[in-house]
Amino acid sequence: MSEEKKSLNFIEQIIEEDLQKDYTKDQLKFRFPPEPNGYLHIGHASSICLNFGLGLKYNAPVNLRFDDTNPIKEEKEFVDAIKADVEWLGFKWAKECYASDYFQQLYDWTVELIKNGDAYVDSQTSEEIAAQKGTPSEPGKPSPYRNRNVEENLSLFEAMKNGETKEKEHVVRAKIDMASPNMLMRDPVMYRCLHKAHHRTGNDWNIYPMYDWAHGESDFIEQISHSFCTLEFLPHRELYNWFINKVCKPGEFPPKQREFARRNLSHTVVSKRKLAELVENKVVESWDDPRMPTISGLRRRGYSPASIRNFADSIGIGKRENRIDLSHLEFCVREDLNKTAPRVMSVLDPLKVVITNYPEGKEEWLTAENLPTEQAGNPEDEAAGERQVPFSREIYIEKEDFREEANRKFFRLKLGKEVRLKNAYIIKAEKAIKDEAGNIVEVHCTYDEDSKSGSGTEASKRKVKGTLHWVSIPHAVAAEVRLYDRLFSVEDPTEYKDKDFLDFINPNSLEVITAYVEPSLKNAKVEEVVQFQRKGYFCVDRDSTENHLIFNRTVTLRDNWKEK
Repeated sequence: MSEEKKSLNFIEQIIEEDLQKDYTKDQLKFRFPPEPNGYLHIGHASSICLNFGLGLKYNAPVNLRFDDTNPIKEEKEFVDAIKADVEWLGFKWAKECYASDYFQQLYDWTVELIKNGDAYVDSQTSEEIAAQKGTPSEPGKPSPYRNRNVEENLSLFEAMKNGETKEKEHVVRAKIDMASPNMLMRDPVMYRCLHKAHHRTGNDWNIYPMYDWAHGESDFIEQISHSFCTLEFLPHRELYNWFINKVCKPGEFPPKQREFARRNLSHTVVSKRKLAELVENKVVESWDDPRMPTISGLRRRGYSPASIRNFADSIGIGKRENRIDLSHLEFCVREDLNKTAPRVMSVLDPLKVVITNYPEGKEEWLTAENLPTEQAGNPEDEAAGERQVPFSREIYIEKEDFREEANRKFFRLKLGKEVRLKNAYIIKAEKAIKDEAGNIVEVHCTYDEDSKSGSGTEASKRKVKGTLHWVSIPHAVAAEVRLYDRLFSVEDPTEYKDKDFLDFINPNSLEVITAYVEPSLKNAKVEEVVQFQRKGYFCVDRDSTENHLIFNRTVTLRDNWKEK
């Protein structure tokens, strides 16, 4: 039993302790509460996996609740994207909820707080309110409107609700303690006037609750047992509890807020505001640009749900913020795709090879395995089977795989030496053809007719150092390949206070080339992921058409960033 407890993270320990004294198991209920003002990113994935993972562990319901209290920034597009991301990661929510579902209840509770002397309408400007709040070392000064009588407060609040007052003319503040050491307790704003249409309620409301007022009360309404937030909300916990205690009656069930550390990722940003800047400034194409750390961007790039869940599990839940190296996320996707992605052949930087003793006009179809035997798993799995690849007199190989002269450690094609073509024959380089500038444009080779892979002949069993991937030129399919790399050239583009984070955009974060792929990929589907042998993992992009294949590089076969 003690060993099991040691393996629990501190969040699970909190829950286990609460089950011993405050809660029963059937009272456990969690929520994932995004604001629909942008797309979810890899940091949200950790929160999603935490909350929904707890739901699975304790067989407890988990709500998906949209904290949609700011109509200026929130849109239905973001709601739909968030739902798609959570589902794609493999999780199901118990109820789909919105803070806007509770606008009337929040209004009614505010009326009660005003009647009880716990809230008031303040007619100062936002600058005046900020100035009279004081500093962490000096107490604030009470608003001149703090002691407005109840009738005037209620009348003004009703006028705000009906749209009879201007924006910024009044706000509603909680009446707590202007001398509190916690600045958030110095009469925080609960409501502001916004004459903006809401993505769900339209023009029904002219006032909108602030996050601190709406969030905890939404948890209370939904009877959430544990409200897990990131560490920046730790100072908000006192206010969270104050608001809930004002509406919670004896015998009712108050939720508990607890905090965990945000996980940052190197060579990118995980701030919705900064991500929005990247989109608005056209640094990237969209929120789901494959260079973005958004869940939809990672999905478009070829990351699998399992790889992101494994990443979240591997970095765990902590009490201190830290920065995770992007290479760890890449390790997780390599580990997953190595087991599932079919191996295919493509040439990214083509060099023409003519096999001079292979008959002109002849073609043959050779058998190639989709996955190595040790990775194949279920023999009925189509990806684990075999496919036919065409072979002919003229093929492409990678330019880097040929040298006229090379030392002993170069185990690829060089003049006078042999290599094996994957699934095909042994060839020997005889001559390099060059253009006027001296660049090699073609290599002439001969092949050993008896060395066909899998034929069982003595020649097929001959050992040669080096095996190359290739594609047959008459059968090759041209494809656009987008080679993605880190979006920023430094680990933390936000740490330099005298520079804008956009100054550190990696100019080589995207390179577009034309490659040639084997014809089995002609009908590849959007989001299908394959391994281009010896090159990396690639995903079919949504921009692909029937006549124009586009592949995004998910990740190289090994981490070469440090070498760069």
